[in-house]
Amino acid sequence: MQGKVVLITGANGGLGTDVTQAFLSEGATVVGTSRSIRQTDFSGQNFTAIPADITQPAAARELIAKIVERFKHIDVLVHVMGGFAAGKIHDTDDETWKRMQDLNVNSGFYIAREVVRAMRATGGGRIIAIGSLAATEPHAGIGAYVVSKTALTVLFRTIALENADAGITSNIVLPDTMDTPANRAAMPKADPSKWVKPADVAKIVLTLAGDAGAQINGAVIPVFGS
Repeated sequence: MQGKVVLITGANGGLGTDVTQAFLSEGATVVGTSRSIRQTDFSGQNFTAIPADITQPAAARELIAKIVERFKHIDVLVHVMGGFAAGKIHDTDDETWKRMQDLNVNSGFYIAREVVRAMRATGGGRIIAIGSLAATEPHAGIGAYVVSKTALTVLFRTIALENADAGITSNIVLPDTMDTPANRAAMPKADPSKWVKPADVAKIVLTLAGDAGAQINGAVIPVFGS
């Protein structure tokens, strides 16, 4: 990853922290974004924090413009940002439905649209999104979440089809329940030893972003716990 400019959304979240550390450890120049990210969240000269609410199209556009102005190109986008809400469809209020679409679909669309434009202008790149294994089948009780994550999968597969001729790959990783502080707090009686480790997901993302991932495009990669 030496010399590569990597943009990571949700960079200081439960999974994003591991992904960001993995790329920094490989020598990448990392731009991390989230609504609340700070420069002090990660150490090293290769990290730059740029707070942004990428559920808003103007904010996503401004973020990419800042990165391109400073670094001239973006080699890798890792879209980690997302959110979860439970509830049956008939009990889901408008606010929850919209929040799931904003966090899980709209943010991906807005940031990927701007990154694709930048990558096409500079000769290609790698795009990796993090979805959810739950999105492979309907699930009762988490409908808004599953619908939004399913749409995210289709979005990034479509990007793969539309940009293969431009040297851009787009893949999506679908982890099962991950061992994050938020999930431990939400499910205190569960056994986290059976959950997916964020560091393992980070390794997969690194592979897709590196030389070994050059010929992988449009893939949907499930990641199961033990």
